[in-house]
Amino acid sequence: TGKVVAKFCAKYLHQQVLKYEAYLHGDIGTSVQKAFFRMDEMMRGQRGWRELAALGDKLNKFTGMIEGLIWSPKNGDGNNHVDDWAFEEGPHSDFSGPTSGCTACVAIMRENQLIVSNAGDSRCVISRKGQAYNLSRDHKPDLEVERERILKAGGFIHAGRVNGSLNLARAIGDMEFKQNKFLPAEKQIVTANPDINTVELCDDDNFIVLACDGIWDCMSSQQLVDFIHEQLKSVSLTTFSASFALVLTFDETLVCGKSAINRGIIESYKVHCLYDFCENAREKI
Repeated sequence: TGKVVAKFCAKYLHQQVLKYEAYLHGDIGTSVQKAFFRMDEMMRGQRGWRELAALGDKLNKFTGMIEGLIWSPKNGDGNNHVDDWAFEEGPHSDFSGPTSGCTACVAIMRENQLIVSNAGDSRCVISRKGQAYNLSRDHKPDLEVERERILKAGGFIHAGRVNGSLNLARAIGDMEFKQNKFLPAEKQIVTANPDINTVELCDDDNFIVLACDGIWDCMSSQQLVDFIHEQLKSVSLTTFSASFALVLTFDETLVCGKSAINRGIIESYKVHCLYDFCENAREKI
């Protein structure tokens, strides 16, 4: 399921970002872009299947554990390879990757810069003097740049969905839309290629928000920013350590109210708020 792909990314994405030479040279955007593509590569083959199985239900976890004991490289077996991941063999060596997927919206702060990388319809929003500004773009199939790529890759759009199925145009996973061997990863029907946006931070910045599409289906960016400002009034910053960061997670029922439930939305949606920029807040912490 998409949840398993999300767990996989949570486990490995940040590790991959740190591995690339571009990151060491300060080019965070390029490093994150490579890491997004790397997630798709890592979820293929025997090792990819086993890792996804271990993150899935109990039966798959057990099966993955057994296959790991049997098929994973023994000490010294893969020492001749820079990356042993692809060299694990087994009954799922031809696994082409998960048919489900997840969005990824990543925000990395370095000094006074915020680097936002996004693939999918999750969204990053910054509150600047209480005004909401979108730092990412929702990758919906009807966007011209997405539509053009989808059609060129041999796909189609029906009722706002890729091939009549997927309601977003970029994602990690969803490998059934990435099977054209004559096209690079960034030109597949669905791609993990993220948009990269670099923003200079200033003292007027209050917080950033990362949230999935379920939130944006029932609130605008400004409505959510206003809601969070109200919630922050009840938070005592002095109760937190001097990490200069306060991360708040809101449940979608709290944010969207009963309207989400009444509309039959039963998935789990989360809003992550990073409160880290306001100079006054830093002085209080």
